[in-house]
Amino acid sequence: MTDETFLDHVADRLADLPGVHAVALGGSRAEGTGAPDSDWDFAVYYRDGFDPADLRAIGWEGEVSAIGGWGGGVFNGGAWLTVDGRHVDVHYRDLAVVEHELAEAEHGRFHWEPLMFHLAGIPSYLVVAELGVTRVLRGDLPRPAFPAALRATAPPVWRERAALTLRYARGAHVPRGQATEVAGALATAAAATAHAVLAARGEWVTNEKRLLRRAGLRGVDAVLADLGTTPGSLERAVTAAEALFRTAV
Repeated sequence: MTDETFLDHVADRLADLPGVHAVALGGSRAEGTGAPDSDWDFAVYYRDGFDPADLRAIGWEGEVSAIGGWGGGVFNGGAWLTVDGRHVDVHYRDLAVVEHELAEAEHGRFHWEPLMFHLAGIPSYLVVAELGVTRVLRGDLPRPAFPAALRATAPPVWRERAALTLRYARGAHVPRGQATEVAGALATAAAATAHAVLAARGEWVTNEKRLLRRAGLRGVDAVLADLGTTPGSLERAVTAAEALFRTAV
């Protein structure tokens, strides 16, 4: 099965599920940056409820979560599947939630949510960002530009999160020589700063995989490489990170 035939096959099956109004392809495949072994990231946009049992009933091998099974919030569950030997992720997207977050983003409003595998967590506008970069396969979806209001409001929120994370590390972990905790704080603050940089540029972010590179913050790797385990070395690392993050634009 060719990639295009595969794409049509999966899109058709997903679009036929009860309640689904649109199907989209996201991630590197949609952006044209995927490798031959990259996952295929699909999203099903539903209204008035979606039953994961209908997806499970297709019979594709893998795990299908309940609604809210990936922590709830805007990123409310999905499935990890194998279809025709390809790795496929399917994300559930409630159109009522997406439309609400789109309206909020246009007014510069958003909230923060924790999400597994994301160091800095996610902004609620992540589901809006997906619309901005996705490839719609079935149905119709808006394709929003990055709102001007959000460019103004999001960066200071993310920079404050980064600053507070480092401040806490300096007070709680540095004096005790707790290198692991300091390393975690540096990574978390770097990701938050990267969100700030890209929001100021008006660039959508849908995950953290290339976040630091896009924001020009891979220099934090050198800070972590020289971390050390003494209070003095940890203090120097936090100070170096603060200087790096201040100049990131």
